[in-house]
Parts: sequence; C-alpha cells; structure tokens
Amino acid sequence: MVRVGNKELPWREGMTLADLLRELGDPYPYAVARIGDRIISNPDFGRTTVPNNSEVFLIPLIAGG
Repeated sequence: MVRVGNKELPWREGMTLADLLRELGDPYPYAVARIGDRIISNPDFGRTTVPNNSEVFLIPLIAGG
C-alpha cells in the first residue's frame, strides 16, 4: 500500500512516481515529491520507484511576486 495525502493506493512491483501520479488521476504538474527522506524532482519521476508501505508527499511549484 502507498499513502498519498489522505488516499491509499495499492502498491505493485516496479511502480514509479510517474505511475503513481497516473493512477491518482491528478493532472497537477508537481515539481517535487518526497518519499521518506528522499527528495525527487519531476524529471526523475519516471525512473524513481516507490517502495511498498511508503508515504509520498507531492510538492507543487510555488510562484509569487
């Protein structure tokens, strides 16, 4: 199982962050994700696997002026 916010999704072998976002159906273009102590930037979502029983934090891009 993988927890993202208040949602839990089934884990599968080889699941990447990009796969997880597709399964969530969230179209927001997240800039960064955190899994445990690891910070992963968007270009690496497709090659970063998600461990079973992990909690994933999705961090949006913030702009201001």
